[in-house]
Amino acid sequence: MTVKEPAITPELVASHGLTPDEYERFKALIGREPTFTELGIVSAMWNEHCSYKSSRIHLKGLPTKAPWVIQGPGENAGVIDIGDGLACVFKMESHNHPSFIEPYQGATTGVGGILRDVFTMGARPVAALNSLRFGAPEHPRTRHLVSGVVAGIGGYGNSFGVPTVAGSVGFHTRYDGNILVNAMAVGIARTDGIFYSAATGVGNPIVYLGSKTGRDGIHGATMASAEFDENSEEKRPTVQVGDPFAEKLLLEACLELMQTGSVIAIQDMGAAGLTCSAVEMGAKGGLGVELDLDAVPCREEGMTAYEMMLSESQERMLMVLDPARQAEAEAIFRKWGLDFAVVGHTTDTLRFVVRHQGEVKADLPIRELGDEAPLYDRPWNEPVRPAVLDPTTVAAPVSNTEALIRLVGSPDLASKRWVWEQYDHLILGNTVQTPGGDAAIVRIEDGPKGLALTTDVTPRYCEADPVEGGRQAVAETWRNITAVGGKPLAVTDNLNFGNPERPDIMGQFVGCLRGISEACVALDFPIVSGNVSLYNETQGRAILPTPTIGGVGLVDDVTVHATLAFKRAGDVVLLVGETAGWLGQSVYLRDVAGREEGAPPPVDLAAERRNGDFVRGLIHGGRVSAVHDLSDGGLLVGLAEMALASGIGATLDPAPAELPSHAFWFGEDQARYIVTATADEADAIVAQAREAGVPLRRIGATGGDALRLGADEAISIEDLRRAHESWLPDYMAAAAS
Repeated sequence: MTVKEPAITPELVASHGLTPDEYERFKALIGREPTFTELGIVSAMWNEHCSYKSSRIHLKGLPTKAPWVIQGPGENAGVIDIGDGLACVFKMESHNHPSFIEPYQGATTGVGGILRDVFTMGARPVAALNSLRFGAPEHPRTRHLVSGVVAGIGGYGNSFGVPTVAGSVGFHTRYDGNILVNAMAVGIARTDGIFYSAATGVGNPIVYLGSKTGRDGIHGATMASAEFDENSEEKRPTVQVGDPFAEKLLLEACLELMQTGSVIAIQDMGAAGLTCSAVEMGAKGGLGVELDLDAVPCREEGMTAYEMMLSESQERMLMVLDPARQAEAEAIFRKWGLDFAVVGHTTDTLRFVVRHQGEVKADLPIRELGDEAPLYDRPWNEPVRPAVLDPTTVAAPVSNTEALIRLVGSPDLASKRWVWEQYDHLILGNTVQTPGGDAAIVRIEDGPKGLALTTDVTPRYCEADPVEGGRQAVAETWRNITAVGGKPLAVTDNLNFGNPERPDIMGQFVGCLRGISEACVALDFPIVSGNVSLYNETQGRAILPTPTIGGVGLVDDVTVHATLAFKRAGDVVLLVGETAGWLGQSVYLRDVAGREEGAPPPVDLAAERRNGDFVRGLIHGGRVSAVHDLSDGGLLVGLAEMALASGIGATLDPAPAELPSHAFWFGEDQARYIVTATADEADAIVAQAREAGVPLRRIGATGGDALRLGADEAISIEDLRRAHESWLPDYMAAAAS
């Protein structure tokens, strides 16, 4: 039955997310009015989510190369060489808008999509991570969103069989109407077994693999490229539905098929589904593509060409196969109970032709769909950097021990055990360091080497000073990996911002990117993959700028790594790095003093490298018993986390007289670590630090069942534990009352 297609009207064009100028550009490109299916195709290819039309011009300057980088941005995932013929494949992506509308399915399909990006490259996933941001705890939707997103991440990862080993969770009222769900996946492949998406060879079969196509997810990419408004709930049908068991079958079938040598090119059907995957494969290979939609396996009757081309149904792949191995390939997929259908072939025409029920539904120039996508150099305002806050002007409203109790029990710094205990972080048996530390460690095959993995960003710093915030996000990720003994190798990013058509938002984006780039260059920490997520705002209220950084490092021997837990009584506590008592934009200033102001702490990238290399050397030499990098909450929060991890307290020297004590204990100066060592070893470390020009001071010794600040203030570990562990479970339990 032929379905009558709607007439192309300005209203229809606008509903597809195209501006009048963009529509005229498309018409000029093809020399005529488009068909309805062609309109759908270009709306998918030219939306922000797929074309990066507001960000491409700025992304070009990022550092993406290093001797160990095998594949940088532009493929399904980035690839780095980790030695012994092995490669690490990883990427991070967002599923923000779908997770706000339907938190469980939005989160599950975010995890499923990023896992496919990794195994599409020929890698077996070995770890998943995430970075989550929710609205204010008192907002009426926050509990529901936390519950659904966490359940979705666990439901997919646990069922698929990949450990979720690290992540972060934060709360702020600016995420009330637009939460962030950033998912990262990491896999291992042979360096001689990496698969790419560029099609080669004329006349080769294009094969559809995996689950059937349905109507879920249509216009999902377009929705991800628009602000939310009061009618956002109506977009629920655009949220995809995930099936982790089908994805596990797809993984095993793809990896088995890759061993046969029959795969010429492979592309995950992610955003914009069949449209983006087919166009990208052809365009990258300098070939045309012809599709016959009559062959597409559908789970719903009467699907139109438009619906099939834009569906974002999950667990699907597109491959170009060696025609001589087609029967062998089909047998593998049939064995795993998955659909296998030849839906087209490559051509030498450089055209993208779509046929359905005997009609040509689309006939477009394939390269120009990508190359001629709009590219905007949007106006941007240089952010005004706030004044430096003098710590002596910040009065302490409560004692240091009371401030510590408040901070460790606050939404941002409270234990996230309630979250990560819902994730299987031990499946596959290679998780060496579990959630709760500075970075996770996952053994590579049988060892001894491992990967150190983390995600991090401090949005309040990025809001106050985007350049400094961008630097700090990279530097802290670098420190997290260093603190467990890993050598930082590369990063992936997820750049979450508001509406780029607003010059102040675009200024945040440009500034953060500048800071990220500077830090990556200074720390030899290239960016090999990533994602840009714009229009994260609701009714004109943008999220905090949140350029999440996912870091990967190499641990030479997983039996020689550091953890943050104090190991025994009597160890000397050493503070590495300069302490100026920086309170601007600190958690103390916000959550204890009730002020949000000042410049964030400056990031001295030379000091970061010098101090981090020094600490890593101590770990590799087996000279320190515990290591923890310092960030949110400063020195005393870091010490509390070490004590809570071990049940061992510490007696600490008084704060130096030249600083207000609360500035010393809670300032968020960068490039700092706490390390512990035996008394004899501590003497040698102090001497070595002096020789290397690394600032270091003794600040106390471990022991007892409390943290003691000089002679006047003490707080028991039990009181700290009660505050730290109770906030999130109590908050979530209130949803049922």
